[in-house]
Formats: sequence, structure tokens, C-alpha cells
Amino acid sequence: MKQLVRRIGQTIALTLPVVLVTTGTLAVTRVPWAPPTSLDQQVVAASSGDGAGIGRASVGKAPDGLAPQDALRVAVLDELRAHNPGTALDLLERSMREQPALTPYCSSLATELGKAAVRKYQGDVQRARSYARPVCDGSFASGTAG
Repeated sequence: MKQLVRRIGQTIALTLPVVLVTTGTLAVTRVPWAPPTSLDQQVVAASSGDGAGIGRASVGKAPDGLAPQDALRVAVLDELRAHNPGTALDLLERSMREQPALTPYCSSLATELGKAAVRKYQGDVQRARSYARPVCDGSFASGTAG
């Protein structure tokens, strides 16, 4: 009986880490900052009827013939002017989640947003940087630096 309990304990001790690592790895592949897979893009394409849905602006149907990334640029800069860099970054993050096709433009948009935030606060880099968050690999913070 004692050997049976020991053997069960050894089996659990050997298999439990494998199970935990495997489930942890699978969980990490589904986080918002992971690059989209082709399955994600198919699901998004199938579920978005009109392409709208990034908050206040519709990027799927760009106004005045703008490309979607340019429409998003206008939307986040308008959000910055109307509110603060934090709400503009929220809009940018939400847009990246809802429209994965725009992710190649995320870093440049966040950098541009950082530069615009410094201009909004008349060169006060510390104030602009106080809104930084890990959207698009911290590109907003690098935009505030120069």
C-alpha cells in the first residue's frame, strides 16, 4: 500500500509540470498582444459585417477615400485633441484588437501619438509620458522622447 501511494505521487509529480506548462503555453497564444493567426483573421473577417467597430470612428469604411490606417490615425489624433493621450491609446489598443489587419501600423501610429502628446502639452515630455502604457511595444513612450 505504501509503495502504491509513493508510485502515484511520483506519477503526479512527473506529469503535473508537463500539464501546467502545456496549458500555460496554450493560454499565452490567445492573449491580445500575440500576433494574429490566420484563424483569428478568418473569424474577424466572418464576424465583421460592415468593418466598423473601433469606438468613435469607423475605420472599415474610411471617410473621403482614406486608407483604414489613415482613418485610424485621424481618429486617434482627434481623440488626443478632444481628451487625453490615455483615451487615444485606449482607442488604438481597441482598434488593434478588433481589426488585426491594422497591427503593422500600430508602432508608427503610437509613435506619432507620442509626438502629438508632447506638442499638446507644449513640450512637457514628463506629462505626455505619464500616459504611456504597453500598447504597440511601448512605441508611444519612444514617440514622446523625440
